[in-house]
Amino acid sequence: MFGTHFYHEKTKKCVAIFGRLFNNIYVIRKNSSGKVISQLKVPLSYAPKAKYLERIRENPDLREDTRVAIKLPRMSFEITNIAYDTTRQLSKLNNFTNNAANNQSRKKFNTAVPYVIGFQLNAYAKNQDDALQIVEQILPTFNPQYTLTIKPFMTEHPNFLEDIPISIAGVGFTDDYEGDLGSRRTIIYTLDFEMRTNFYGNIPTSKIIRRSVAKVFNPTVGFTDSSRGLTVDSDVRLQTVQIDPNPLTTIGSPDSDFGFTTTIFGQDSNGGFGD
Repeated sequence: MFGTHFYHEKTKKCVAIFGRLFNNIYVIRKNSSGKVISQLKVPLSYAPKAKYLERIRENPDLREDTRVAIKLPRMSFEITNIAYDTTRQLSKLNNFTNNAANNQSRKKFNTAVPYVIGFQLNAYAKNQDDALQIVEQILPTFNPQYTLTIKPFMTEHPNFLEDIPISIAGVGFTDDYEGDLGSRRTIIYTLDFEMRTNFYGNIPTSKIIRRSVAKVFNPTVGFTDSSRGLTVDSDVRLQTVQIDPNPLTTIGSPDSDFGFTTTIFGQDSNGGFGD
């Protein structure tokens, strides 16, 4: 089962495409007359929720402290679970092949294994308006899901595409506001997502069959098998049948159209069969 190393970086690619979905979210600040006075791009990073909560509690005045990089609002996300998806299970015989560019070999893709990757996106803000601006830019996109198309094997197979649907599983809200009036208020919206993706095993390479050779023997000449009443000798060959595609240059190409050339070699004067 094991022994052949392979690594398609599928989990890493899923993390990257999930993060890019939320990489261009902005928060706008307005004055009392409704005029826009500032526009902030919400930073995003891959990190556990507990990390930011602890960092905020350590320094309750992050907004005024210019020595630190963490400021609100901001977002973070992380993987929460990976589970097998029985609803998308396929037959193990549902394999397919993909030819190399030179049509001299082909790679065999075994049945993909479906999994659901759970992601959690956390939005941190110091006031409710900033938090709601972030949430309301995200929710309408998933109705009920948003599908991305990726190239899981960009280098080896650039034409191989895979659709990855992402849906929202739930939205939570917490207001971490404890202590006296001087304490820092942290509003957190938690959005849980489910990404349905596929994992692929080892992809073996094999050569394309371009010639079929069948050797015909006479089963009634040679030594006698008294138990079955037959005379069998596998060394007595009558002829060789060779089948080649015509033309040879088209076989293995996508949508190729070719015929076959059948050549039968009988035993020549030297006892050979043309092979």
